[in-house]
Amino acid sequence: MIGSALIRVGVQAGPAFARDASEPGTDEGAGASAPPASQNADLNRLLQDLLRREVAVKRQETDLEERMKALQIADRAIEGRLSALVAAEEALRSTLALADVAAENDLARLTDVYETMKPKEAAALFEEMDPSFAAGFLARMPPEAAAGVMAGLSPQAAYTISVVLAGRNASAPKE
Repeated sequence: MIGSALIRVGVQAGPAFARDASEPGTDEGAGASAPPASQNADLNRLLQDLLRREVAVKRQETDLEERMKALQIADRAIEGRLSALVAAEEALRSTLALADVAAENDLARLTDVYETMKPKEAAALFEEMDPSFAAGFLARMPPEAAAGVMAGLSPQAAYTISVVLAGRNASAPKE
């Protein structure tokens, strides 16, 4: 009987001793006891503050990601427009080069026409031209042809064109 009682006490007393040690208010379980109510309230406030901050940080991260995506889209649009602008600039340069060549060819042809005219007939045309315009053609002509045209001009027109020709390069740098 005593043996049976010891076995029962041993089997049933183990859990009882364990429960007793973990209950609050006992000396052995004092370190594991629940904190006082004021500490719980402080911890709850701290937890709520941390949760609010986490939500705010997540919102800021989302906003930043959206801004980054918008910036990437804007960058791509700017790069596309920039490449279109560069292409348009190249097209404009080639068009201007063609226009310059065409204008130069036209001036060269017209100068040849004035050179081959009789000096008196050319002088009559140059008399009617603006002096700066006439000086441009005379400057492109060989000196002999230009001299023949200048000889056929009135003294006033010849003088004005001569002044324009003489002053064309006066403002060019000398050094």
